[in-house]
Amino acid sequence: MRYLSIDYGTKTTGLAVCDPMETIISPLAVLPTAKDLVDKILAIAHDENVEAVILGLPLNMDGTSGPQAKIVQAFADKLKKHISIPVFLQDERLTTFAAEGKLAARELTRKKRRARIDAVAAAEILQAFLDSKHSK
Repeated sequence: MRYLSIDYGTKTTGLAVCDPMETIISPLAVLPTAKDLVDKILAIAHDENVEAVILGLPLNMDGTSGPQAKIVQAFADKLKKHISIPVFLQDERLTTFAAEGKLAARELTRKKRRARIDAVAAAEILQAFLDSKHSK
């Protein structure tokens, strides 16, 4: 199944996809979080032939929902109203930290790392979702 993963942020939103066999995950894009974000996600979901969307849910380290988790939940509700495929929420604790670690190993400028971090974090979210799905 082909998934689109979203790392929603207040300024930028990262996207990643996997192949239909769910073995290769690729960071796809970083979009500005703007009023037309849902429309852009719908277009990308269509163009990439995805069958479901995974949205990272930023829970607190103790597993509770904080202010940012509520913002993401509201975005998920908005997205669900406009998309005809399933939207799943995935705990995204420490995904940005893991993404930073992966990008730090590459010789990129700070500006280039910042430009890619959200897409790499989206890939981490998708990996966590697939790992959870396959372990069940």
